[in-house]
Amino acid sequence: MRYILLTLLCLVPGLARAQAEELENPGTVSAVQDRLYRMHHELSLGVGVLPADAYYKGLIGTVGYTYHFSDSFAWQVGRGTYSYNVQTSLRRQLERDFDVSPTNTAFEDQVQWMVGSDLVWSPLYGKSSFLNTNVVHFEVSLLAGGTVVKVERSDGFRPAINLGVGLRVFSSRNVSFRLDVTNNTVFAGASRIVNVPTVQLGTAFNFGATE
Repeated sequence: MRYILLTLLCLVPGLARAQAEELENPGTVSAVQDRLYRMHHELSLGVGVLPADAYYKGLIGTVGYTYHFSDSFAWQVGRGTYSYNVQTSLRRQLERDFDVSPTNTAFEDQVQWMVGSDLVWSPLYGKSSFLNTNVVHFEVSLLAGGTVVKVERSDGFRPAINLGVGLRVFSSRNVSFRLDVTNNTVFAGASRIVNVPTVQLGTAFNFGATE
């Protein structure tokens, strides 16, 4: 019993100090500020490039409509992209010096246009200070969907899987700016897969949202 009492007497000062520290520093309260901008009906217009193919570079224009179910989940109901293709010096050299036919399979895989639909998940929303003067609101999104790609060959309708990431910077309640980097994995034949990456800048117009 004597040893128990001695142990309790040794513990009492430590407990008292812990209680005093808790009263002096009651802890911190964390709060997540609600987002300032919300999306609802989104119409987007964008321009960009198909940068990867060795035989051509595509200058693209895209229009799309997205319905936002919540702050983090949306459906890009439809998007359409047209590509204006510019031949590279490599293709011109092959045709001029080696008499390579324009009907070469690689040449016929050039994209003319694409239409598709995507699901969009936006897990990250935040704000940052620019030069310690302006507050910039932004969000980061991941998207996945399907695409029909029209290539140059006469029977050239090809299915594709589209995956990508996007960054949105809000300008106001109704206007935001987007950077989208995506890749369409095109099933060009029984054993051929062609990757068509895109890099695109766009402006989005938001309708029907409440702050």
